Amino acid sequence: MAKLRPDQLAGALKKQLAPVYLVCGEEPLLVQESCDTIRKAVKSAGFNEHERYHNEPGFDWEHLLTSANSMSLFAERKLLEIRIENGKPGDKGNKALQAYCEAPSEDNVLLVVCPSKPDQRSKWFKSLEKIGAVVQVWPITAQQLPRWIEQRLNQAGLNAERAAVELLASRVEGNLLAAVQEIEKLKLLAEGTITADTIANIVADSARYDVFNLTDKALHGDARAAIKTLHGLRGEGTDATVVLWALAREVRSLAQISHATSQGQNFDWACKNAGVWDKRKPLMKGALRRLKLQQLQMLLRKANAIDKAIKGMRDADPWDDLLDLTLNIAGTFSLTPSVQNLALKY
Repeated sequence: MAKLRPDQLAGALKKQLAPVYLVCGEEPLLVQESCDTIRKAVKSAGFNEHERYHNEPGFDWEHLLTSANSMSLFAERKLLEIRIENGKPGDKGNKALQAYCEAPSEDNVLLVVCPSKPDQRSKWFKSLEKIGAVVQVWPITAQQLPRWIEQRLNQAGLNAERAAVELLASRVEGNLLAAVQEIEKLKLLAEGTITADTIANIVADSARYDVFNLTDKALHGDARAAIKTLHGLRGEGTDATVVLWALAREVRSLAQISHATSQGQNFDWACKNAGVWDKRKPLMKGALRRLKLQQLQMLLRKANAIDKAIKGMRDADPWDDLLDLTLNIAGTFSLTPSVQNLALKY
Protein backbone atom coordinates (compact mmCIF):
# COMPACT_ATOMS: atom_id res chain seq x y z
CA MET A 1 0.00 0.00 0.00
CA ALA A 2 1.01 3.66 0.04
CA LYS A 3 3.33 5.78 2.11
CA LEU A 4 1.41 8.70 3.59
CA ARG A 5 2.23 12.09 5.03
CA PRO A 6 0.42 12.99 8.26
CA ASP A 7 -1.77 15.48 6.38
CA GLN A 8 -2.88 12.71 3.98
CA LEU A 9 -3.80 10.24 6.69
CA ALA A 10 -7.35 11.36 7.53
CA GLY A 11 -8.40 11.25 3.89
CA ALA A 12 -6.92 7.77 3.39
CA LEU A 13 -8.69 6.46 6.51
CA LYS A 14 -12.06 7.63 5.18
CA LYS A 15 -11.54 5.70 1.94
CA GLN A 16 -10.24 2.43 3.35
CA LEU A 17 -9.06 0.95 6.64
CA ALA A 18 -5.75 -0.88 6.23
CA PRO A 19 -4.98 -4.03 8.24
CA VAL A 20 -1.66 -2.55 9.43
CA TYR A 21 -0.37 0.97 10.07
CA LEU A 22 3.22 1.95 10.78
CA VAL A 23 3.75 5.46 12.16
CA CYS A 24 7.40 6.48 12.33
CA GLY A 25 9.39 9.67 12.79
CA GLU A 26 11.20 11.81 15.34
CA GLU A 27 8.65 14.63 15.77
CA PRO A 28 6.63 13.52 18.84
CA LEU A 29 3.66 15.82 18.30
CA LEU A 30 3.01 14.68 14.72
CA VAL A 31 3.58 11.02 15.60
CA GLN A 32 1.09 11.32 18.48
CA GLU A 33 -1.50 13.13 16.37
CA SER A 34 -1.19 10.56 13.58
CA CYS A 35 -1.70 7.73 16.06
CA ASP A 36 -4.72 9.50 17.57
CA THR A 37 -6.24 9.89 14.10
CA ILE A 38 -5.81 6.16 13.42
CA ARG A 39 -7.20 5.18 16.84
CA LYS A 40 -10.29 7.34 16.31
CA ALA A 41 -10.95 5.95 12.82
CA VAL A 42 -10.47 2.35 13.95
CA LYS A 43 -12.84 2.82 16.89
CA SER A 44 -15.45 4.40 14.60
CA ALA A 45 -15.18 1.33 12.37
CA GLY A 46 -16.22 -0.91 15.27
CA PHE A 47 -12.88 -2.04 16.67
CA ASN A 48 -13.81 -1.36 20.28
CA GLU A 49 -11.02 -3.19 22.10
CA HIS A 50 -7.54 -1.65 22.33
CA GLU A 51 -4.46 -3.49 23.54
CA ARG A 52 -1.11 -1.72 23.94
CA TYR A 53 2.32 -3.32 24.05
CA HIS A 54 5.82 -1.87 24.53
CA ASN A 55 8.91 -3.52 23.08
CA GLU A 56 10.74 -3.28 26.40
CA PRO A 57 13.58 -5.64 27.33
CA GLY A 58 12.04 -9.03 28.04
CA PHE A 59 8.88 -8.40 26.04
CA ASP A 60 7.46 -11.66 24.69
CA TRP A 61 6.30 -11.18 21.10
CA GLU A 62 4.19 -14.32 21.39
CA HIS A 63 1.73 -12.25 23.47
CA LEU A 64 0.99 -10.14 20.41
CA LEU A 65 0.48 -13.14 18.11
CA THR A 66 -1.59 -15.00 20.70
CA SER A 67 -3.86 -12.00 21.20
CA ALA A 68 -4.20 -11.55 17.44
CA ASN A 69 -5.29 -15.18 16.99
CA SER A 70 -7.50 -15.54 20.06
CA MET A 71 -11.01 -14.83 18.87
CA SER A 72 -14.18 -16.18 20.41
CA LEU A 73 -17.80 -16.00 19.31
CA PHE A 74 -18.53 -12.96 21.47
CA ALA A 75 -15.13 -11.23 21.27
CA GLU A 76 -14.86 -7.61 20.15
CA ARG A 77 -12.76 -6.61 17.17
CA LYS A 78 -9.62 -4.88 18.41
CA LEU A 79 -6.74 -2.53 17.74
CA LEU A 80 -3.37 -4.03 18.61
CA GLU A 81 -0.75 -1.35 19.23
CA ILE A 82 2.97 -2.04 19.66
CA ARG A 83 5.50 0.70 20.39
CA ILE A 84 9.11 0.11 19.27
CA GLU A 85 11.14 2.96 20.74
CA ASN A 86 14.40 2.44 18.83
CA GLY A 87 12.81 1.19 15.60
CA LYS A 88 14.46 -2.22 16.07
CA PRO A 89 12.12 -5.07 17.12
CA GLY A 90 14.95 -7.58 17.31
CA ASP A 91 15.01 -11.06 15.77
CA LYS A 92 11.90 -12.31 17.60
CA GLY A 93 9.98 -9.14 16.81
CA ASN A 94 11.10 -9.29 13.19
CA LYS A 95 9.75 -12.82 12.85
CA ALA A 96 6.54 -12.06 14.78
CA LEU A 97 5.68 -9.05 12.62
CA GLN A 98 6.36 -11.01 9.44
CA ALA A 99 4.19 -13.87 10.69
CA TYR A 100 1.37 -11.44 11.53
CA CYS A 101 1.51 -9.86 8.06
CA GLU A 102 1.38 -13.23 6.34
CA ALA A 103 -2.13 -13.85 7.71
CA PRO A 104 -3.71 -10.65 9.07
CA SER A 105 -7.12 -11.09 10.66
CA GLU A 106 -10.13 -9.04 9.58
CA ASP A 107 -10.98 -8.75 13.27
CA ASN A 108 -7.77 -6.85 14.11
CA VAL A 109 -5.94 -3.71 13.08
CA LEU A 110 -2.25 -3.53 13.97
CA LEU A 111 -0.66 -0.15 14.76
CA VAL A 112 3.14 -0.12 15.01
CA VAL A 113 4.65 3.07 16.44
CA CYS A 114 8.35 3.91 16.01
CA PRO A 115 9.39 7.27 17.50
CA SER A 116 12.67 6.86 15.60
CA LYS A 117 13.57 5.96 12.02
CA PRO A 118 13.27 2.23 11.30
CA ASP A 119 15.41 0.40 8.76
CA GLN A 120 13.32 0.39 5.59
CA ARG A 121 15.39 -2.47 4.21
CA SER A 122 14.42 -4.80 7.07
CA LYS A 123 12.08 -7.72 6.38
CA TRP A 124 9.55 -6.66 9.00
CA PHE A 125 9.29 -3.15 7.52
CA LYS A 126 8.79 -4.51 4.01
CA SER A 127 6.15 -6.95 5.29
CA LEU A 128 4.18 -4.14 6.95
CA GLU A 129 4.59 -1.86 3.95
CA LYS A 130 3.32 -4.58 1.57
CA ILE A 131 -0.10 -4.98 3.22
CA GLY A 132 -0.48 -1.79 5.21
CA ALA A 133 0.11 1.96 5.24
CA VAL A 134 3.30 3.70 6.37
CA VAL A 135 2.92 7.18 7.84
CA GLN A 136 6.29 8.90 7.67
CA VAL A 137 6.70 11.93 9.91
CA TRP A 138 9.41 14.29 8.74
CA PRO A 139 10.73 17.16 10.90
CA ILE A 140 9.33 20.60 10.09
CA THR A 141 12.22 22.74 8.84
CA ALA A 142 12.72 26.40 9.72
CA GLN A 143 11.53 27.33 6.23
CA GLN A 144 8.38 25.20 6.53
CA LEU A 145 7.47 26.24 10.07
CA PRO A 146 5.67 29.55 9.28
CA ARG A 147 3.43 27.80 6.75
CA TRP A 148 2.73 24.99 9.24
CA ILE A 149 1.83 27.53 11.95
CA GLU A 150 -0.41 29.43 9.54
CA GLN A 151 -2.29 26.21 8.71
CA ARG A 152 -2.73 25.45 12.42
CA LEU A 153 -4.02 28.95 13.08
CA ASN A 154 -6.54 28.56 10.25
CA GLN A 155 -7.67 25.20 11.61
CA ALA A 156 -8.23 26.91 14.97
CA GLY A 157 -10.39 29.53 13.27
CA LEU A 158 -7.79 32.27 13.68
CA ASN A 159 -6.57 34.82 11.15
CA ALA A 160 -3.06 36.22 11.52
CA GLU A 161 -0.89 38.72 9.73
CA ARG A 162 2.25 37.37 8.09
CA ALA A 163 4.45 39.25 10.54
CA ALA A 164 2.60 37.63 13.43
CA VAL A 165 3.15 34.15 11.99
CA GLU A 166 6.86 34.83 11.49
CA LEU A 167 7.22 36.13 15.04
CA LEU A 168 5.48 33.11 16.53
CA ALA A 169 7.72 30.82 14.47
CA SER A 170 10.81 32.55 15.82
CA ARG A 171 9.54 32.31 19.40
CA VAL A 172 8.88 28.56 19.37
CA GLU A 173 12.12 27.77 17.49
CA GLY A 174 10.94 24.53 15.96
CA ASN A 175 9.13 23.15 19.00
CA LEU A 176 5.79 22.12 17.50
CA LEU A 177 4.29 21.31 20.88
CA ALA A 178 5.10 24.83 22.05
CA ALA A 179 3.52 26.25 18.88
CA VAL A 180 0.30 24.30 19.45
CA GLN A 181 0.19 25.44 23.08
CA GLU A 182 0.56 29.06 22.04
CA ILE A 183 -2.16 28.72 19.40
CA GLU A 184 -4.52 27.29 22.03
CA LYS A 185 -3.76 30.28 24.21
CA LEU A 186 -4.40 32.67 21.32
CA LYS A 187 -7.83 31.06 20.83
CA LEU A 188 -8.70 32.07 24.38
CA LEU A 189 -7.10 35.51 24.57
CA ALA A 190 -6.88 36.99 21.08
CA GLU A 191 -9.65 38.93 19.34
CA GLY A 192 -9.87 39.80 15.65
CA THR A 193 -6.87 39.54 13.34
CA ILE A 194 -3.72 38.51 15.18
CA THR A 195 -0.91 41.00 14.73
CA ALA A 196 2.77 40.90 15.66
CA ASP A 197 1.91 43.06 18.68
CA THR A 198 -0.63 40.43 19.76
CA ILE A 199 2.04 37.74 19.61
CA ALA A 200 4.58 39.91 21.39
CA ASN A 201 2.18 40.70 24.23
CA ILE A 202 0.49 37.35 24.73
CA VAL A 203 3.34 34.96 24.00
CA ALA A 204 6.11 36.95 25.65
CA ASP A 205 4.10 37.79 28.77
CA SER A 206 2.96 34.26 29.51
CA ALA A 207 3.20 33.69 33.25
CA ARG A 208 2.68 29.92 33.08
CA TYR A 209 5.46 27.43 33.55
CA ASP A 210 6.30 25.31 30.51
CA VAL A 211 8.64 22.47 29.68
CA PHE A 212 10.69 24.55 27.25
CA ASN A 213 11.52 27.10 29.94
CA LEU A 214 12.56 24.15 32.10
CA THR A 215 14.97 22.73 29.53
CA ASP A 216 16.45 26.13 28.70
CA LYS A 217 17.16 26.90 32.36
CA ALA A 218 18.66 23.46 32.93
CA LEU A 219 20.87 23.74 29.84
CA HIS A 220 21.93 27.22 30.96
CA GLY A 221 23.10 25.71 34.25
CA ASP A 222 20.62 27.69 36.38
CA ALA A 223 19.66 24.86 38.73
CA ARG A 224 17.60 27.00 41.12
CA ALA A 225 15.43 28.50 38.35
CA ALA A 226 15.04 25.10 36.66
CA ILE A 227 13.84 23.46 39.87
CA LYS A 228 11.40 26.31 40.49
CA THR A 229 9.96 25.76 37.00
CA LEU A 230 9.80 21.99 37.58
CA HIS A 231 7.82 22.51 40.80
CA GLY A 232 5.55 24.91 38.92
CA LEU A 233 4.90 22.31 36.22
CA ARG A 234 4.04 19.71 38.82
CA GLY A 235 1.77 22.15 40.64
CA GLU A 236 -0.10 22.90 37.42
CA GLY A 237 -0.79 19.21 36.89
CA THR A 238 1.57 18.72 33.95
CA ASP A 239 1.96 15.07 32.98
CA ALA A 240 5.35 13.69 34.05
CA THR A 241 5.63 12.03 30.63
CA VAL A 242 5.70 15.43 28.91
CA VAL A 243 8.42 16.71 31.24
CA LEU A 244 10.49 13.56 30.71
CA TRP A 245 10.09 13.84 26.92
CA ALA A 246 11.42 17.42 26.94
CA LEU A 247 14.41 16.67 29.19
CA ALA A 248 15.30 13.39 27.46
CA ARG A 249 15.10 15.09 24.05
CA GLU A 250 17.80 17.58 25.09
CA VAL A 251 19.99 14.87 26.63
CA ARG A 252 19.81 12.80 23.42
CA SER A 253 20.79 15.84 21.36
CA LEU A 254 23.69 16.62 23.70
CA ALA A 255 24.89 13.02 23.59
CA GLN A 256 24.70 12.96 19.79
CA ILE A 257 26.64 16.22 19.50
CA SER A 258 29.20 15.14 22.10
CA HIS A 259 29.84 11.85 20.32
CA ALA A 260 30.09 13.54 16.91
CA THR A 261 32.56 16.19 18.08
CA SER A 262 34.65 13.56 19.87
CA GLN A 263 35.00 11.89 16.46
CA GLY A 264 36.31 15.12 14.97
CA GLN A 265 33.09 16.52 13.54
CA ASN A 266 32.61 20.29 13.48
CA PHE A 267 30.33 21.53 16.31
CA ASP A 268 28.02 23.49 13.98
CA TRP A 269 27.62 20.51 11.66
CA ALA A 270 27.00 18.19 14.62
CA CYS A 271 24.26 20.56 15.86
CA LYS A 272 22.65 20.61 12.44
CA ASN A 273 22.60 16.80 12.28
CA ALA A 274 21.06 16.73 15.76
CA GLY A 275 18.30 19.13 14.69
CA VAL A 276 19.48 21.97 16.93
CA TRP A 277 18.51 25.46 15.83
CA ASP A 278 21.18 28.15 15.52
CA LYS A 279 19.75 30.19 18.40
CA ARG A 280 20.11 27.21 20.74
CA LYS A 281 23.73 26.44 19.91
CA PRO A 282 25.12 28.62 22.74
CA LEU A 283 22.93 26.74 25.24
CA MET A 284 24.14 23.38 23.94
CA LYS A 285 27.77 24.48 23.89
CA GLY A 286 27.54 25.69 27.48
CA ALA A 287 25.94 22.44 28.63
CA LEU A 288 28.63 20.39 26.88
CA ARG A 289 31.30 22.24 28.85
CA ARG A 290 29.73 20.78 32.02
CA LEU A 291 28.58 17.37 30.76
CA LYS A 292 30.85 14.77 29.23
CA LEU A 293 29.66 11.94 26.97
CA GLN A 294 29.86 9.35 29.75
CA GLN A 295 27.66 11.50 31.98
CA LEU A 296 25.15 12.03 29.17
CA GLN A 297 24.93 8.30 28.55
CA MET A 298 24.23 7.81 32.24
CA LEU A 299 21.49 10.47 32.03
CA LEU A 300 19.89 8.59 29.13
CA ARG A 301 19.79 5.46 31.30
CA LYS A 302 18.26 7.55 34.06
CA ALA A 303 15.60 8.85 31.67
CA ASN A 304 14.77 5.26 30.72
CA ALA A 305 14.44 4.38 34.42
CA ILE A 306 12.08 7.34 34.94
CA ASP A 307 9.98 6.14 32.01
CA LYS A 308 9.63 2.76 33.72
CA ALA A 309 8.65 4.49 36.98
CA ILE A 310 5.94 6.46 35.15
CA LYS A 311 4.59 3.22 33.63
CA GLY A 312 4.60 1.49 37.04
CA MET A 313 7.39 -0.89 36.04
CA ARG A 314 9.77 0.51 38.66
CA ASP A 315 9.09 1.38 42.30
CA ALA A 316 10.09 5.04 42.41
CA ASP A 317 8.53 8.51 42.42
CA PRO A 318 8.94 9.87 38.85
CA TRP A 319 8.91 13.48 40.05
CA ASP A 320 11.75 12.85 42.51
CA ASP A 321 13.75 11.32 39.67
CA LEU A 322 12.84 14.21 37.33
CA LEU A 323 14.16 16.60 39.99
CA ASP A 324 17.46 14.72 40.04
CA LEU A 325 17.64 14.59 36.24
CA THR A 326 17.01 18.34 36.00
CA LEU A 327 19.78 19.04 38.52
CA ASN A 328 22.15 16.75 36.59
CA ILE A 329 21.52 18.56 33.31
CA ALA A 330 22.19 21.83 35.12
CA GLY A 331 25.52 20.38 36.27
CA THR A 332 24.69 19.32 39.84
CA PHE A 333 25.33 15.66 40.71
CA SER A 334 24.39 14.60 44.22
CA LEU A 335 25.63 11.01 43.82
CA THR A 336 28.85 9.46 42.56
CA PRO A 337 28.66 7.64 39.18
CA SER A 338 28.82 4.21 40.84
CA VAL A 339 25.97 5.08 43.22
CA GLN A 340 24.00 6.59 40.33
CA ASN A 341 24.28 3.33 38.39
CA LEU A 342 23.21 1.35 41.45
CA ALA A 343 20.18 3.59 41.97
CA LEU A 344 18.97 3.00 38.40
CA LYS A 345 18.54 -0.71 39.12
CA TYR A 346 15.73 -0.14 41.62
